[in-house]
Amino acid sequence: MKKLFLVLVLALTTTLAFAQDKNKKMTMEVDGKCDMCKARIEKAALGVKGVKYAYWDIPTHQLSLILDERKTDPMQVKTALVAVGHDTKELKATEEAYNAVHPCCKYRDDATDDSEKH
Repeated sequence: MKKLFLVLVLALTTTLAFAQDKNKKMTMEVDGKCDMCKARIEKAALGVKGVKYAYWDIPTHQLSLILDERKTDPMQVKTALVAVGHDTKELKATEEAYNAVHPCCKYRDDATDDSEKH
């Protein structure tokens, strides 16, 4: 009986140790400038299956997420962001994707914050 109990405890402990979070909170830096960038970034993040919440803060460039790690991971979100023209620390948008954003959203050459213009 002790062996059975020990096996069950070890199995449960192992399962819990390797379980992924259903609702993991995280933040990441995403380049952008304005309200149009905010809408594009949040829409791209929410378009990834498993992302439940996305909020991009313009002044800090921080994207706050709640995601289900059983369905997605941070790299999939970053891939979606660069596809719509926004750089992250790990991935850079292609020139084609970057050039497709609105002219006021060009963040690479201009460090100003245009959040009040939109």
